[in-house]
Amino acid sequence: MLVDRFGRTATDLRVSVTDKCDLRCTYCMPAEGLPWLPREEVLSDDELVRLVRIGVERLGIREVRLTGGEPLIRPGLPGLVERMAGLTPRPRLSLTTNGVALGRLAAPLVAAGLDRVNVSLDTLDPQLFRSLTRRDRHDRVIAGIDAALAAGLGPVKINTVLMRGINDHEAADLLRWSLERGCELRFIEQMPLDAQHGWDREKMVTAEEILERLSAEFDLVPEGADARGTAPAETWLVTGYRAPNGDPARVGVIASVTRPFCGDCDRVRLTADGQMRTCLFAREESDLRAPLRDGADDAEIAERWRIAFLGKKAGAGIGEPDFVQPMRPMSAIGG
Repeated sequence: MLVDRFGRTATDLRVSVTDKCDLRCTYCMPAEGLPWLPREEVLSDDELVRLVRIGVERLGIREVRLTGGEPLIRPGLPGLVERMAGLTPRPRLSLTTNGVALGRLAAPLVAAGLDRVNVSLDTLDPQLFRSLTRRDRHDRVIAGIDAALAAGLGPVKINTVLMRGINDHEAADLLRWSLERGCELRFIEQMPLDAQHGWDREKMVTAEEILERLSAEFDLVPEGADARGTAPAETWLVTGYRAPNGDPARVGVIASVTRPFCGDCDRVRLTADGQMRTCLFAREESDLRAPLRDGADDAEIAERWRIAFLGKKAGAGIGEPDFVQPMRPMSAIGG
């Protein structure tokens, strides 16, 4: 098992399959994009599957989430999903995407073994979407969400970052839209992971503000800590709404900044170039690609992984005087 010195066990592996993205969201990267990883530094399909297999067979990983950059732009992604779904014990497979290519790939991904999907959507306004992402692809994201629902990837979770004075007025509308479509909305506090290092806590819309806006139009019933478990989102039942399967409808808030949940974290991360990260905000990485390519056997790689994970810090430290934003932006880390 992957156990740190505070007794936390990692069972959820976030795997970045590319650092590239087909959007240029203002809170993530500059308009011109970023210097992408050289192709030879990115893990091959065989290397990715081998590391995931080691995690599943030897380290107790039970869930694998594929991220990016934008994972759907990696060639042959359904084949990669199929190979991971064939591992024993089979991990639960999910994907975080901006949804642009999901209309084309939702059905093939389900056929390959994908269990669930999270789609980023920050606005219902096509004009604002174009301003935020610097791309005119709002209709393709909506079509991707519909395709995911039609393919059976429920519950489709929608990830939304509210920004003060930009889209924070849409909080209730986004929740209503998600409920009517049968999706689960997750509001995420904006985090200091932008390539420009321009994050400003004063401009961040907090969990408390989000809940105030939602409570003005919806009756929200907190589910509590037992329902949350190790999940990053606190969840509330939305009175009067039902999910497509008949369960109560939910909305969640991921408050990494104002309500950190580091003490219950069960996640570990692997970047597209084979670096293991113990935390989204870690400034240190452990190289698994080098031993992988130097001929190390599975036992040695697993042991290196275990030892490196012991160094996981007690918390991310956002807001503390000595907090320093990671050098890598979110697109290069993987969500």
